[in-house]
Amino acid sequence: MSQLMMRWSIRIALLAWLVALPMSSGLRGQTPAASALPLPVERTGAELYRAACAACHATDGTGAPRSLVGFALPLPDFTDCAFTSVEPYADWLAIGHQGGPVRGFDRKMPAFGDALSEEEILRTLKHIKDFCEDPAWAPGDLNLPRALVTEKAFPENEAVLTTTTGGSELGAVTNEVLYEKRFGSRNQLEVAVPLSLKESTAGWSRGLGDVKVAVKRVLHHSLATGTIVSAAGEVVLPTGKESLGLGKGVTIFEPFITAGQILPRNSFIHAQAGVEVPADRDLAVPEAFWRGAIGTTIEQGRFGRAWSPIFEVLGARELESGQRVQWDLVPQMQVTLNKRQHLMINAGVRIPVADRGERRAQVITYFLWDWFDGGLRDGW
Repeated sequence: MSQLMMRWSIRIALLAWLVALPMSSGLRGQTPAASALPLPVERTGAELYRAACAACHATDGTGAPRSLVGFALPLPDFTDCAFTSVEPYADWLAIGHQGGPVRGFDRKMPAFGDALSEEEILRTLKHIKDFCEDPAWAPGDLNLPRALVTEKAFPENEAVLTTTTGGSELGAVTNEVLYEKRFGSRNQLEVAVPLSLKESTAGWSRGLGDVKVAVKRVLHHSLATGTIVSAAGEVVLPTGKESLGLGKGVTIFEPFITAGQILPRNSFIHAQAGVEVPADRDLAVPEAFWRGAIGTTIEQGRFGRAWSPIFEVLGARELESGQRVQWDLVPQMQVTLNKRQHLMINAGVRIPVADRGERRAQVITYFLWDWFDGGLRDGW
């Protein structure tokens, strides 16, 4: 009996030792062999770039020579801030994940969605954008969808054709061609040329309206907070004939502040405030204005067409005693037209809230071409 008990005691002790052995390795629940396996190492953006991108784009981001890559397609220079900073991460991610054709670029830009996780692609893109060493350039993520009336803060390279119809009991159509050119890291020059067609009791008049020239400068931007603020000064030149209803007949100076803010869930707001100051107050009255827009962007599929419903509230008041504030509401929808998303349209209605007896609703549309991203026939 004592020998039997001794045998069982030995077996129990041996079993206890076998159970306790894995726990003594310091990794609870793992065997010594498993605990010796190396843990996966998270590669940095620089390491991922060297492994996946440097063969074509060069280690320094300037692009490998054509003799080395074996094709004649020009490669971008990632150290050029004018190129690297203007597009948002979403567009870079789409190309990195799906390859060049997803944004209408060449198939020689391969897709890495099967080889790298989305987090790894984003770390790689962060390294690529760091090739731009000048922090004065506002990142393209702050380039929020453009509203119909409210000026946005991001400096642009684009052309916009805006058509406005209605606004009075008599017929009126205005086509305004706007050209915007970015210069330097923070500045933008713009010129707007309106061509108007208006009806009066004497018949129809058509011709050039008042030309506008403006300069805008970014005062502050932060991707961390999703904020951009700019100041601008615009001059309205009396190039249209006032007698025909095509202009105001006086030079007007228009300083203003404009800001943009990224909100959660692909939403955003724009805000603008300024004042119109005529050169001759006998011919026109100074006017203060303030505008705001709120919207969101909905992607059609993972990397497809972008739809942006936007709602604007516009206010203006002549700076004279007894004048009332004129309020307008502008519901609208912007949509991208092609894969590269540098061509888009927007359409909406400007609805008067105050003085509706004197003012009529206007239908406003624009066609926008971000010419820095390619020609009108590119990227489809």
